Amino acid sequence: MHKHLRRLDRVWVQDPVYFVTSCAYKRAINLACNRVRSVLVDEWQKARTRHGWAIGRYVIMPGHVHFFCAPEPGGESISQFIGSWKQWTSKRIRVGSTLTTPLWQEEFFDRVLRSVESFSQKWEYVRADPVRAGLASNSDEWPWQGDIAELRL
Repeated sequence: MHKHLRRLDRVWVQDPVYFVTSCAYKRAINLACNRVRSVLVDEWQKARTRHGWAIGRYVIMPGHVHFFCAPEPGGESISQFIGSWKQWTSKRIRVGSTLTTPLWQEEFFDRVLRSVESFSQKWEYVRADPVRAGLASNSDEWPWQGDIAELRL
């Protein structure tokens, strides 16, 4: 194997759990409300059936969302899944709204979590996001967070 490709054999992770962040278009502050949460949670609950992806914990911030997800056997690629999820949520959130710009930025950030420790550390970091942003005095007060399914590493 070429010297610069040696790490490729370590990239594959059996049964991966991904940490995903997706930002609102131009970081618009329009996501942390009950109406949007209802749509996002409903679509996350349907992700397993529609796309072959299980969704775990999530935090909805005003300008972005964080969530943990894992592919089921035969599920779509992460890019296909996130693209479809963005389309479905955009269509549903636009119904009855005055939103004229795109809802989501095109790109998203994903990271494969390789251990229980990395999962726990990432969850604690994400859960504290509203506190760091000055939106809540403690993580438990933030109303736009929760769990869809239990994901295990």
